[in-house]
Amino acid sequence: MIAGLRETVCRLHAELVRYNLVAWTAGNVSGRVPGEDLFVIKPSGVSYDDLTPESIVVCDLDGNLVEGDLSPSSDTAAHAYVYRHMPEVGGVVHTHSTYASAWAARGEAIPCVLTAMADEFGGEIPVGPFALIGGDDIGKGIVATLTGHRSPAVLMQNHGVFTIGDSPKAAVKAAVMCEDVARTVHVARQLGEPLPIPQHDIDSLYDRYQNVYGQRSAR
Repeated sequence: MIAGLRETVCRLHAELVRYNLVAWTAGNVSGRVPGEDLFVIKPSGVSYDDLTPESIVVCDLDGNLVEGDLSPSSDTAAHAYVYRHMPEVGGVVHTHSTYASAWAARGEAIPCVLTAMADEFGGEIPVGPFALIGGDDIGKGIVATLTGHRSPAVLMQNHGVFTIGDSPKAAVKAAVMCEDVARTVHVARQLGEPLPIPQHDIDSLYDRYQNVYGQRSAR
């Protein structure tokens, strides 16, 4: 099971590069090991081109290295905190994608002015507090901001994007969609004030996308 998850998480890092969500070695994907108090995550400072399933490291939910020859990501403590406090989460992603990080630099939530936002995020994409890298503070901010919120994405102030999902793939999708809507809403604001979507329509769109859209057996 761990070997398969390592392979999946390694492969998903290529999606961050494909969608231009990361630069150099920044960013990471992690995945919870089902039924175990463990997760796998990208090693620190390793090029995306050099990632292999074997280089993906295994940590416990306190962020301690359990298996692997490389040091875990500098964001490991944040991922671990999320997994400890949000048991429904199966995957976490962190990026510094350009447009979403620009909103984070302003400490501004992305307003829900697109149906795609209502579908995926169920409302605005919120802003979490400023926190330094290395300890639990980022994780605490993620959990505090997203608990009770429909959005699987949070813009950590002056930092970047963290997304969650029931799987690593779902968290990567949220990161891709976050950057896409961040860019579109930014462009819209250059042309004028975007039109808000009424809350009852946001609720309807979110319910349709989450419960009706797509091939249900394949989700």
